[in-house]
Amino acid sequence: MEQQGVRQRRTMPVEVGVMLAEARMRPGWRRKEAARILGIAPTYLFNLEAGLRCPSVTVARHLAEGLRLTDAEHAVLLAAAVDDAGADSPWHCPA
Repeated sequence: MEQQGVRQRRTMPVEVGVMLAEARMRPGWRRKEAARILGIAPTYLFNLEAGLRCPSVTVARHLAEGLRLTDAEHAVLLAAAVDDAGADSPWHCPA
């Protein structure tokens, strides 16, 4: 039984991570460079591309714009995103 306020970490399908890596490489960006441009940590980008992490809806939209994903890629990424993580979490307190 899951405790209230505790959530399980979710992961994306591996093919979504591969899609992100391919989108990052289209302009020829290395992972560290892309992370800097996108404003996220290189390890977080690595985990997304490896399918080890799942972005929030807010981060997914940011990635879609920054990586210039196609409409189809954008839809796939949003479908894999979670609406209760990071800035989208109901427990998030803005700074």
